[in-house]
Amino acid sequence: MTIGEFIQRRRKELDLTLEEIGLATGVGKSTVKKWETGFISNMGRDKIKQLAKILNVSPSVFINESIDDYSVAINIDKYNGNIITLSSPTVTDDVVSFPVIGNIAAGYDEIAVEDWSGETVDVPVSYLRGRNKSEFFVLKVKGDSMYPLYHEGDKVLILKQSTLNRSGDIGAVMYEGECATLKKIEYVKGEDWMRLIPINPNYIPKTIEGVDLENCRVLGIPFVLIREFY
Repeated sequence: MTIGEFIQRRRKELDLTLEEIGLATGVGKSTVKKWETGFISNMGRDKIKQLAKILNVSPSVFINESIDDYSVAINIDKYNGNIITLSSPTVTDDVVSFPVIGNIAAGYDEIAVEDWSGETVDVPVSYLRGRNKSEFFVLKVKGDSMYPLYHEGDKVLILKQSTLNRSGDIGAVMYEGECATLKKIEYVKGEDWMRLIPINPNYIPKTIEGVDLENCRVLGIPFVLIREFY
């Protein structure tokens, strides 16, 4: 498909309007329509970066004239939470198999259960960036409070960490002793609170503070997102 067709398909997949794309990139609705019909040769670097961000893909996608395979692997940059879309990934037998050990709610009040139904995912060894398999585990996303970054049914390779790299990062966190969720997490060092923030505006943030923090712990950070396109 052409890049214009890709932009239109991705926009509709994320349930975004032409106006919303225009607002995010600082252009009008008519300009976005031109992009979708193939007039993107004069798009500046700043616009490409903004468009890539709102569509949750890598800016490199727009360097090509066409996209051969829409089924892509989506890799999360652990340093800034950006999504990098790898088009037409190289097929390799050098993979690591992980059991999908349970669900992690992209919502609230979901009991953390490390059951295993027998489902597994294969992750290319190169995606681990030199780390050992034991440093990771895989969970399945349940709910839509982190949409459009995470969809229901997504599988997320989590890098085990007991702390976040910085406030505002996305992390897997357990709270109230047994509930687990995937959220953007804000905090201030030295202060006695943590705020769990959904990306979906239909959900409200949840603040955990005081004594409740004693039953709250970070499980890890998203490292690789595995999504199936049908």
